[in-house]
Amino acid sequence: MKRVAIIGAGAAGCFCAVQLRRMAPELAVTVFEAGPRPMAKLSVTGGGRCNLTNSFEGIRSLGEAYPRGERVMQRVLKALSQEDTVRWFEAEGIPLVLQADHCWFPRSQDALDIVHCLERGMHGARLLLHTPVHSVKDMLARFDCVVVTTGGAAKGLPFLEGLGLELIPPVPSLFTFTVPDPALRSLMGLVTEASIGLAGTAFKADGPLLITDWGLSGPATLKLSAYAARYLAERQYKGTVLVNWLNANENQVREQVREMAAAHPQKLVASVHPVQQRLWEHLLQRAGLRKDLRWAELGSKGINRLTSTLTADSYPLSGKSRFREEFVTAGGVALSNINLSTLESKRHPGLFFAGEVLDIDAITGGFNLQAAWSTGYVCAQSIVKSL
Repeated sequence: MKRVAIIGAGAAGCFCAVQLRRMAPELAVTVFEAGPRPMAKLSVTGGGRCNLTNSFEGIRSLGEAYPRGERVMQRVLKALSQEDTVRWFEAEGIPLVLQADHCWFPRSQDALDIVHCLERGMHGARLLLHTPVHSVKDMLARFDCVVVTTGGAAKGLPFLEGLGLELIPPVPSLFTFTVPDPALRSLMGLVTEASIGLAGTAFKADGPLLITDWGLSGPATLKLSAYAARYLAERQYKGTVLVNWLNANENQVREQVREMAAAHPQKLVASVHPVQQRLWEHLLQRAGLRKDLRWAELGSKGINRLTSTLTADSYPLSGKSRFREEFVTAGGVALSNINLSTLESKRHPGLFFAGEVLDIDAITGGFNLQAAWSTGYVCAQSIVKSL
């Protein structure tokens, strides 16, 4: 009997085990997990609701969703697409709902429904909890195939020593920004559509921006943290954040300000606002404009100052904060080590990798879990073909 070891009982590992049981039930599948229970991270993802994939609507290129791993995702999504994922879980008796933000969730809004679904699908596979693997090299001598699905490499990958693999040092991704500006923090709880970037770079992201009591959060911030994960790590999370509060270019905003001035010459500038009033008052103060100023008194200098504040409002970045229980790392096993079509090691036949242990990571919104499903599926498919 052919034997397969899966190291790591997270989303990718358990999905791979399910697929192996379905595709080749004659295989002996053993899943090794260092922790006390399988899919611990999956059970809390999406705030415990499990955003298990995305419709990809509005994603113009995979690089927008996957800052690292675009090429391999192009291949694995052909084997198991987001539509395939939705169909698979619904066929397993898990009704799903698509939200307005293009995220798919279980209708129950309970991540444990996904966990229990995969546990049922793994029936027949052997699950060993509290069983860390210290050497993949030793495992390769004991099993016909080994799949590494240990997740983010926040603490490194010492169990891969002796295999001669290229490893990309892991750094955090998907985090919020610490901004030491009391005036901005006083707006905590305010959400607005905006775009943000890092001064002196081409890194930009847009979407809902949430002001918190420590700085900036929300989808726009999380996307930017993913795009600039390595850049920010190299700079100890210091820099300057630029906020474009209207998510429009400078000429468009200047024209909008001029039109507001022409339409309301005798009204106070503070009384006519293109953003929420609390935010508008903050921005007028940032632009150095008086509260009793009328639109007719603004003048070209005032228009320029207001335009500059609306399109490139700068704040110091002094650090990062972890986003909920979700922790994603950029880095891991370099994609140069593997065959992108099969996810098998080029140097070690029978060794496969799936999920976040690879140098693949995504923005928030279900994309990271889709990578886990697709890569886990491809590993199972490749193993069945090879054996």
